[in-house]
Parts: sequence; structure tokens; C-alpha cells
Amino acid sequence: MKNTRKHFPVLSQYIYANTASSGLLNDDLMEWRQEHDLDYLIGGSNFRNEVAAKLISETRETVANFFGAKKENTALVQNFTLGLNMLLEGLDRSHKVLLVKDDYPSVNWPFEYRGFDVSYVPLNGDLEATILNQIEKDKITVLALSLVQWTNGIHINLDFLTKIKQKFPKLKIIADGTQFCGTSNFDFDSSPLDVLGASAYKWLLSGYGNGFMLFKDGLEETFAVRTIGYNASGHDLGARDSIPFANRFEPGHLDTLNFGSLKFSLEYLSALGKDAIENQLKLLSKKAKNEFGELGLLPKSILGRDNHSTIFNIEGNDALFQKLTDKGVICSQRGDGIRLSFHFYNSEEDINEVVKILKTAI
Repeated sequence: MKNTRKHFPVLSQYIYANTASSGLLNDDLMEWRQEHDLDYLIGGSNFRNEVAAKLISETRETVANFFGAKKENTALVQNFTLGLNMLLEGLDRSHKVLLVKDDYPSVNWPFEYRGFDVSYVPLNGDLEATILNQIEKDKITVLALSLVQWTNGIHINLDFLTKIKQKFPKLKIIADGTQFCGTSNFDFDSSPLDVLGASAYKWLLSGYGNGFMLFKDGLEETFAVRTIGYNASGHDLGARDSIPFANRFEPGHLDTLNFGSLKFSLEYLSALGKDAIENQLKLLSKKAKNEFGELGLLPKSILGRDNHSTIFNIEGNDALFQKLTDKGVICSQRGDGIRLSFHFYNSEEDINEVVKILKTAI
């Protein structure tokens, strides 16, 4: 993965430990975007007429293939938040919903704001066991959560989700994959998830304004989604009353620059190899967990878990954050700590440099 660093100019100036906030654009994608806009500049509506339908269809197919979903069950959305809000407008308010306390606000707020009967589990090292107990206790019908938690990087165990789906087959599982998609070789159709949505500007490195929603068959029996628009019909005036479920999430025109960027990035990641990316991230996760743990900067709830993402929230105040920033480490303050997140373009040397800075400041 060392050869990938040259594709990302930011890495020549900084230690970039902030993909959990915003993924990087690579120089090949920048060139594609420039060519796209130049074609639009000189072609106007001719460019849209010739390119739009084909590129959007190809992007939808690329997303489906990359994540092991059906094309007809794949929707392109500007971001996860919009997709979830459209979905929940079609969910009966009688459902009992289980959320993770302190999960990403765009996961929890749409349920809370609509007045669903909501229960919560605390975000701690025993997350999976607590979820199981709460489902049984409160007769939960919908579980919604981020697969990787944004503040501390806790990675929900997918095998656990498979077991609870087997035990509660009618349970609907809605997952935010924004901090997960692009980090592992994942197959949606064989997973226990009913819905997976993601914004693609983080680990998928696609820039802003693009994302997707993946659905299992038959969800229209649970979600009576009412979103509608001419684009959803395939521009067929006679198809208003027969729009497929996934198409309802694409009611208006989709931007070829943003969604073409998503297609480009997924093809780039496929060329690198999803297994190779996953293996690099496992290496970085183990390295960072050991190093930060030895410095006493990680809580027991993280150290006690077998698997973790490459997102770490270390103990640190404003002064430590400023020290890291002054030394060229790009990271984020989240909660009471400092969040460091590493992608495949990072290296063990990056982590070593961060550790050296930390040792001089704590």
C-alpha cells in the first residue's frame, strides 16, 4: 500500500489521521472531475443528454457489485441522512426502536424527532450483549445503529448481528455504514442487514454529495415510502403509480459529477483490492491499539474488545490537540478526547510519528 501514498498530495505535507472526518481525494479523481466539467462546459445540455442516464446507471451497478447487492435494490442518494429520513417517513410509528446512546446524531435524531417508541443501549465494551438483552426485554422490532461508532471507533460484531437476526427473524436492522464502508470486503446480500446506507466522502474517498442505500427484498411491506418525483419514474409519464421501492429514493435529478466520482473511487478501490485494504487496516488497527494502549490513552472498554476499527479516541486536552496540530498531524477533537483515524494510505511509520509526539507531550 505504500505506492498509494503518491496518489494523495496531502500526505506529502501532513500525517493525515482524519479520514473519519473526511476522506482524501486522489489526483486521478481530480483529473476525471476536471475533464467531466470541461465536457459539461463545452457541451451543455448535449453533455447531460448523452452522459447522464448511462453514467448514473453504471454508478448504481458499480455500487451494487462492490457491496454485493442487487442493482434493483440499490439507490443513489446525496448522503445517508437524506436516505434515512426518506425511509422513516414510510415506517409506522407503532414500531419499537432500539438505538445506541451517543450514536451519530443523524442516526438517532430522525427516529427521535418522529416520536417513535425508542429504547437505548449505552456505548460501551459490552455493546453486543446489551443489545441482545434490550431486544428481548423491550420486544424491539427495529434496530438502528452505526456499524462503526464515530466517536471511539467501536466496530459492531457482524457475526453477532447474524445471530440476533436468526433469533429474531422479523427484526429489521438498519445500519449506517458511513464509517464502515470501504474498510472491509463486505457482502450485503449475505449479511443480516435489511438496510445499509452510507455517505461516501469518508472511507470511500468519493468527495461530498454522494452516497447510497442498499435494501433487501420485500422491504416495501414494512416501509411505505411516499417520496416521488419524475426522475424516480425513469421519466415515464405513465409510471407514476408503479415506481419500484429503491427508485423512490431518487425522486429528482442526480449530479453526474458527484455520482461519477463515486463510481470512479469504487473502481479505484477495487483495483487496489478490497482484501488488501482490509488487511492493511487490520495491521494499522492492531499497531495503533497496542501503541496507544501502552501509553495509557485508551479506555478498558476499547482494550478489552477483540476487534476494533482504525478510529481511536485518545485521552487528550486542548493543549495536546494543539501540539499534534503544530507537528503536522491532522486529527479531530471529539467528546473529551482526540480522535485519530487511519486509512490504507497511512503507514505504521505514521503511527510511530504520532506516538513520538505523544510521548513528548504527556
